[in-house]
Amino acid sequence: MDTFDARLLNALQSRARATAEELSVQVGLSPDACRKRVARLRASGLIEAEIAILDPARAGRGLMLIVEVTLQNERKRDLDRFKAAMQAAPEVMQCYYVTGNADFILMISARDMAEYEAFTRRHFFAEDNVLRFRTSAVMDRVKTGFAIPVQGD
Repeated sequence: MDTFDARLLNALQSRARATAEELSVQVGLSPDACRKRVARLRASGLIEAEIAILDPARAGRGLMLIVEVTLQNERKRDLDRFKAAMQAAPEVMQCYYVTGNADFILMISARDMAEYEAFTRRHFFAEDNVLRFRTSAVMDRVKTGFAIPVQGD
C-alpha cells in the first residue's frame, strides 16, 4: 500500500460514495487511476463493505445498549453456537469475542426496554451456557463509525 492507496482509503472511509472525479481531487491522481486503485482495494478484501450509518432514533431504534456477556465455558461448539446466534440476531449491531472480564461485547439496538428484555430472555436466560451479562445503556453517541487511520509507505 502506498501513499495514494492510503489517501484513497481515508477519503472513502469518510464518504464511501465519492466519485472517482471527487477522489482524484482529494488524492492527486486521475479519475481513471482512482477507479482502478479502488477496484483493486475492493478485490483484495481490504475494503470489506461500504455501508450506510443510520440515526438509530430516526430509524425507530433509539435505545442503544452495550452488553458484556460471560459464558460458563468456552468450548469450540459452545462458542460457535453463541457466535451464530449473535450473527443471526438483527438487534445485534456488533459482536466482539474479547479477552478480559467478559467473553463477548455486544452493541445492541432496541426500540425500547421491553424489546431488550425480550432479547435477553431469548438469548441469555434461555441459553444454559450464558453465565452472566452486564448491560450499559448509551446516553449519548459521542462518536460512531468504523474508520481506521491508514498510512502509506
